[in-house]
Amino acid sequence: MTRATRETPVRLTQFAHGGGCACKIPPGELEDVLGGLLRPPGAIATDTTLLVGLGTGDDAAVVTLPAAEGAPAQAVVSTADFFTPVVDDPYDWGRIAAANALSDVYAMGGRPIVAVNLLAWPRDVLPLDLAREVLRGGLDIATEAGCHVGGGHSVDDPEPKYGMAVTGMADPARLLRNDAGRPGLPLSLTKPLGLGVLNNRHKATGERFDQAVATMVQLNRDASAAALAAGATCATDITGFGLLGHLRKLARASKVTAVIDTAAVPYLDGAREAVRDGFVSGGTRRNLEWVTPFTDFGDTDADTRFLLADAQTSGGLLVAGEVPGAPVVGELVAGGEYSVVLR
Repeated sequence: MTRATRETPVRLTQFAHGGGCACKIPPGELEDVLGGLLRPPGAIATDTTLLVGLGTGDDAAVVTLPAAEGAPAQAVVSTADFFTPVVDDPYDWGRIAAANALSDVYAMGGRPIVAVNLLAWPRDVLPLDLAREVLRGGLDIATEAGCHVGGGHSVDDPEPKYGMAVTGMADPARLLRNDAGRPGLPLSLTKPLGLGVLNNRHKATGERFDQAVATMVQLNRDASAAALAAGATCATDITGFGLLGHLRKLARASKVTAVIDTAAVPYLDGAREAVRDGFVSGGTRRNLEWVTPFTDFGDTDADTRFLLADAQTSGGLLVAGEVPGAPVVGELVAGGEYSVVLR
């Protein structure tokens, strides 16, 4: 492949087979890989306790710290996230990837403390000054979040990839978990859907969607704080498995059924048109295939099903509870035949 130069316009999305969280391993395949890897309680002798691990497929791992006498209990939140370019602008990609990685800490009710960069770069193909722009974008978002960036790790790779491993802190008595839902709670969604189809259109055509970029770089910090202030204990962020996929995981972990009012779900401008014009990623199609056995779709049309399964990148929080300013899109009810019901 010919080496790109600064004088030649570079479309980063053309250097990767997919983009953003649509590149995730499909949820069903991932669960097959992870099956049997759980360790029983007490298998590791330590003075810490794993509060959240592989068991429920939550957004991050959470471990308690030994508390000094008279000091409040604390927990460490640990996560990592990286992906191929979701937009062509390197600075925007860096900002999006960092916001997405930080989101897993916010989704657990924590605050990020320190992050390290994860960078894969085709150094013989793409100029390294583009990589610098990616890292600058990540640093700016981390700075906005009040999170240190303390270096990281890089490799020479045929596809560019970027993200962060993030460590945060949380109050172990005030976590947001995907297994803490209970019947009767409303479901609030803090960002509109449609990021996946707009990003796929951008990759295919080069069209820029400023509304999508603005949504993806928005931190979930305020939404997390608002959820905690409202007394919420159950949440997840909506990323590569789409709203339906993450709903399925939350409902299964909490042993409830999620009922969604499809008319109440917000979408980005242009999202429906992108679905209509065929810009549906393979990741979205795999999401829909995975959730279909567990979902009562009712009379929901095909385009809406794709949007509800759309593989989001740096999407919003789905909170079991009311969050000021966020639309209520459904509710949790007693567990039934299906994990998710659309009305």
